[in-house]
Amino acid sequence: MIHNMNLNNEPFELIKSGSKTIELRLNDEKRRILNVGDEILFNNRSNNETLLTSIVGLHKYNSFKSLYKDFDKVSLGYREDEISDPSDMNKYYSEEDEEKYGVVGIELKLK
Repeated sequence: MIHNMNLNNEPFELIKSGSKTIELRLNDEKRRILNVGDEILFNNRSNNETLLTSIVGLHKYNSFKSLYKDFDKVSLGYREDEISDPSDMNKYYSEEDEEKYGVVGIELKLK
């Protein structure tokens, strides 16, 4: 199955380069239908470029804070010289939604 997801330019480029291998999302109804082996077609919101990836792992947690503890910051989309902070996800998702749905780290491989 192929799923479509939109991404801002920076995370899109990091996935495209192969450095970001974990896409962070709420584990809402849309993400609960994802399965290992499915594909995700990412659309770059800035220029409509697309990128096809395969799901190689689904890592479910109650919070981004818990998820961040288990993964290297570069795999989550940070540079080596940046500080990774789970509260960065608050610009995309509310704390209420995080508590309601939980979160998922979608482990990706480029096609």
